[in-house]
Amino acid sequence: MSNYGNQVQFKMYQTMHNPDPKRLPVVYEEWEEQARDILEDGPYYYVAGGAGGEKTMSSNLRAFDRWNIVPRMLRNVEDRDLTIDLFGTTYTSPMMVAPIGVQSIIHPDGDIASAKAAASMNVPYITSSASSASMEEIAKAMGDSPRWFQLYWNKDPEVTASFLRRAEASGYSAVVVTLDTPMMAWREYDLKNVYLPFLLGEGLGNYFTDPAFCSKLESSPQEDPTSAIMHWTKTFGNPGLTWKDIAFLKEHTSLPILLKGILHPEDAKLALNYGVDGIIVSNHGGRQVDGAVGALEALPHICDIVQGEIPVLMDSGIRRGADVVKALALGANAVLVGRPCMYGLAVAGERGVREVLQNMLADTDLTLALSGEKAIREVDRTNVMKSEESG
Repeated sequence: MSNYGNQVQFKMYQTMHNPDPKRLPVVYEEWEEQARDILEDGPYYYVAGGAGGEKTMSSNLRAFDRWNIVPRMLRNVEDRDLTIDLFGTTYTSPMMVAPIGVQSIIHPDGDIASAKAAASMNVPYITSSASSASMEEIAKAMGDSPRWFQLYWNKDPEVTASFLRRAEASGYSAVVVTLDTPMMAWREYDLKNVYLPFLLGEGLGNYFTDPAFCSKLESSPQEDPTSAIMHWTKTFGNPGLTWKDIAFLKEHTSLPILLKGILHPEDAKLALNYGVDGIIVSNHGGRQVDGAVGALEALPHICDIVQGEIPVLMDSGIRRGADVVKALALGANAVLVGRPCMYGLAVAGERGVREVLQNMLADTDLTLALSGEKAIREVDRTNVMKSEESG
């Protein structure tokens, strides 16, 4: 992707004398505004909203404002390299599409559109346990493009084991275990709108196609969807888990296991002690604990513990290329992008997600070059400085 940013922006400028009347947004806030116009209250706030008073969402964004990039000059940044290395694989993008469930509420093509967009950009895609299409359908739509699988740890160990087997068989190359959602948080907008899409049967594609899940039902989900949905409500989430249960995952998959939702340094130590393969510093985009630490704020403390022993990724608050560069400077090996992709999906389906990813990659490439660096994986803390205004 050498000079990628220059190519993307020049292609846009070339339309100056013949502007496209159907041109999609470039500005992040305009994607969100258009998504707000398109979506009903329930689906919109399910994506855009957070836990409680949404203080954590604000903390995520403020955390980026506390760090400033310090550009270097005369460093020959003509040819750039955005590749990263994770688990013995080289990826062409430092960004991944974060695992996001129930995408069918955003656009009829849902997860398939997002997965195809990621594949077309060669950006790794993380399929959610709560996808509307099954993990196999998404894998088929992506072909050989890079993909990981996100696991919501079910109360039924047979379902959890089945999901792991299916992911491995479908060509997913890592498992992301989301730890911060053993139950739904208090989300004021969802409660105000009385909106939980799972109760409509949305986001249950993997469950309704799972032999272990279906074996516990008296009738198939197609014959009696209501009973299947109610069974799901009793088995989703697993608040009884402890660190010792990591062994169960290792027994049932040979894929690298990353723990998503790590914010406390002591949990980073435990992750190392229990032999996990990677950490994702995340507060679920502010959707789980109101008043939690901003993800970028937690990132350097986690990296200080890990010391490069295993990869550390980060999500929650990534909106632009500068955010990507700051996160990698503070120790992340890669970042996950969530809400921007969903606003792109709402506005223009597959094309919308593709353009969001294209623009963020272009912005990242140009920010990297203008910071005085050629390779994204060489960015480190010397590239940033804590803002004096942050106190």
